[in-house]
Amino acid sequence: MLMRVKNMVNIKEFETMMMLDLPDGERDSLGKRLDALDKSFSALEQADTNGVEPLVTVLSVNNVLRDDVSEKLLPRDEILANAPERDGGFFKVPGTLDAP
Repeated sequence: MLMRVKNMVNIKEFETMMMLDLPDGERDSLGKRLDALDKSFSALEQADTNGVEPLVTVLSVNNVLRDDVSEKLLPRDEILANAPERDGGFFKVPGTLDAP
């Protein structure tokens, strides 16, 4: 069952978990919308799904995978030759979680 979001403490926990910083007015609005979602999912939980096979996709397609064949790899220095920046034997890239 989904976490019930009924009070401001739960909203703030949710906000922290989602890395948000909402003004108070938006917290109230978010709480109402999350409660509406919770009620919708609660209604779905009541549906009898006994004997119903889980559905992964509505398409009748099978994945076509190639054989896993070992191939000769390029030398590391050749791969890194065009790297804009490198650190030892690795590509050096900007951090994705670093502050700008």
